[in-house]
Formats: sequence, structure tokens, C-alpha cells
Amino acid sequence: MGNRRIAVFGAGYIGLVTGACFAKLGHEVVVRDIQEERIAILRNGGVPIHEDGLAELIAQNSDRLTFTLDAQEAVRDAEVVYVCVDTPTTPSGDADLSRIWQVLDSLHGARHLAAVVVKSTVPVGTGARVRAAMDSAGLHAVGYAANPEFTAEGRAVQDFLHPDRVVIGSDDPDTTKLVAQLHDGVDGPVVEMDVASAEMVKLAANALLATKVSFTNEIATICEATGADVERVVGAVGLDHRLGPHFMRAGLGYGGSCFPKDSRALRALSGNAGYAFQLISSVIEVNDLQPRRAIQRLKEELGGFQGRTVALLGMAFKAGTDDIREAPSTIIASRLQAEGASIRCWDPLVRALDGAPWSSTTRCPSPLEAMDGADAAVVVTEWPQLQELAWDEAAAVMRRPLLFDGRNLLDPVQMGAIGFTYMSVGRSTVRGTA
Repeated sequence: MGNRRIAVFGAGYIGLVTGACFAKLGHEVVVRDIQEERIAILRNGGVPIHEDGLAELIAQNSDRLTFTLDAQEAVRDAEVVYVCVDTPTTPSGDADLSRIWQVLDSLHGARHLAAVVVKSTVPVGTGARVRAAMDSAGLHAVGYAANPEFTAEGRAVQDFLHPDRVVIGSDDPDTTKLVAQLHDGVDGPVVEMDVASAEMVKLAANALLATKVSFTNEIATICEATGADVERVVGAVGLDHRLGPHFMRAGLGYGGSCFPKDSRALRALSGNAGYAFQLISSVIEVNDLQPRRAIQRLKEELGGFQGRTVALLGMAFKAGTDDIREAPSTIIASRLQAEGASIRCWDPLVRALDGAPWSSTTRCPSPLEAMDGADAAVVVTEWPQLQELAWDEAAAVMRRPLLFDGRNLLDPVQMGAIGFTYMSVGRSTVRGTA
């Protein structure tokens, strides 16, 4: 087939990874975004987001990667347009597709294109609407495909190059073949289907993963009430080959740009079709309550938050990323402040704090500094640095050695021996013995 010229619309987590990986596969790629600051950083050799291996990939393939603010420049010489823009949730729970329509508006007259491919997560049925819009714009001969992404933040590059599957949804065999050929060199099976089914695969996969998270947290709550240890329970459950251990970790709930949004989108999609998807509604409810339950337990232990100082250890929604979208830390920080507490926070990667509930609070360069003089600390993100921390030093600098481990990252017996009152998810509280 040879290499293709690809225009990627969107320079976020998905768009940048998609563009950089296609460049690695030998294609000529131009990435377009509407944020001037983001494009300026990329043109100057920087990367505006943290994703493991992404900066190196962009640098290694810079001769095949360009960045622009101009949609017409991006489309002019392209053969394939990839749509990787955000589709945030609207107040009704539906996906906001306005950015997709803006991309399509910029394609008027682009009859030279071979295909338009949507990688953004969209409701089932979006493809039919996009196809109609393309036909109205005179792009009858341009193919259309849905090619949903299944990349996890923190390992997105590896997930793109070594995926469990590459899903291609199209009603045109030539377009399916073209998109499959674009992925030559990717180490993973190609699964072909119709557009609507491809759109549903992404929502269904994320909903099932979210369900495993919420189910595990429900089991954790029962463990707290009965004295069982959730880590031992799910460790044994996960050995069942029919179930597996993945996403069966008790904690503060899921976050990020995918699980919360996609779960709500699936609930809205089913509601719009006249069906009440009660299971996914319960999954969402459990997840929404999980960080609030942790705060309530900590409040009872402290006897209230008024005048207290609490250290938040981690702000990203998970380790390996700087993304705070839908992170449990934002809910925890807001609740603590509403209850009268002062918060201090630490995170090794999170940079942009504008609009976050801790933007006006003390940002500390290390966990120990965050905990200095604190009445309690909360492990919010499972950063490996916290496993390696000198917790005996932390106990010594805190006003009260009280830790809520929201990720079950540490050993209860060891923390108790150091002198901590150690609380976690789905396990009994350990009182310090030092």
C-alpha cells in the first residue's frame, strides 16, 4: 500500500498518541488543534501532556509530524482525516458532538480525501449522521469508518502499537481495507464490523470495566461491615480464569476522561431509546459515592474537619498520568473544604491546577512536606513513590499520624507498627502500636 498522508484533528491524549504512532508506522501526519498554546508547545519540541513514551516517539518521528492551527492546511494534502476531538457530556447526559461537526464543516470541498475516520467516543448512530453530513457536503465518494480507541492513559502508546484488537466499523469494504492497511505494523488483530457495532463496542467495553470497579467497591463495603479483608477476597476471586484480577481493586472509584463519561453516555443512550439501564445507573451511583464514603469515615475518626489540615497524596485520577479529569481528588478536596478543612496536596506530574478545588491551597513539592503538621493524610493516587516513602518520618512530622489509604497501597500491619492509625478500603482500621 505504501505510506499515507493523515490529518489528525485533536491534539489531546488520543490525538497526539494517534498521530505519533501513525508517524512511527511511516505515515506523514499533520496534527491540528484549536488551542494556540498547545500547538506552540508542540512546534517548539515540547509535549503539553504527560504520556509514557510519547515525547520520545514525537521526537523520533519529527520528520513525519507537523502541527497546525489551520484546518485547511491540515486537510489540503491529506488522504485520510482522523477525528480525535473531545465529546464531553452535556447536561442531558448525551455526548456533545459539536467539535465533530466543526471538523466536518472544515471538510467541505475536500473531495480528494479517501476516508474520514472517527476515533472519538460517540453515541451509537453517530456514524449515520456523519455519513449524511458528508453526503450533504458533496463527499459521497469519501469513505467513512469508526475506529474507536482502547488506549489507557499512562500506557496509551503501547496500547496503540500492541492492542488487544483494532476495531474497524464501516459499511464500505474498500474503506475497511484502507483503515486496516493504515495499521500495518501494529501488533494486534483487526476486527471488522458495521459502524453501529463498532460504536457500541467502545461504550460496552468501558461500561463493563467500570462495573468491575464498582462491584469490587461494593464488596469492599461489605467487608468493612463484616471484618473480611477485601484484598484477600478479590485476590482469590481473581484467580478464577473466568473472571481474572483486572480492575478488581478496591479504592476511591474510577475517574479520567473515559469511564465516567462513557458510562453516563451509555445510560443516556439507553434512556433515549426508552430503556432504563438499571445496572449502569447503579455502577455510576456506587462510583459517585465512593470518595464521599471515604471522607465520611475520616470525618468520624477525626471528630470533624473544622480547623483540621489534611494532606492529599496524589491528584491525578491514576498513576502514570497528569490528568485530573473526573479524578476522585477533586471531589475529596471540595468536600474537605466545604467541611472547614485546609488541604495541602502533592502530585509528581500534575501541573495545571486552574479551576481545580486546590488551586488556592498549598502545593507541596514532596509528600513529606504535604504531611508536615497535618492532622490526617489521604492516599488518593497509587503513585509508586508512596510505597517507597519513609513513613516513619511522615509519622514524626504529622500532628497526628492518621492515614486513609484510598488505594490500599500499603501494608496495614507495617503502618500500625510505625504508629499510624491506618484506614483503608474494605479492610479493618489498624491502630498504631508504636
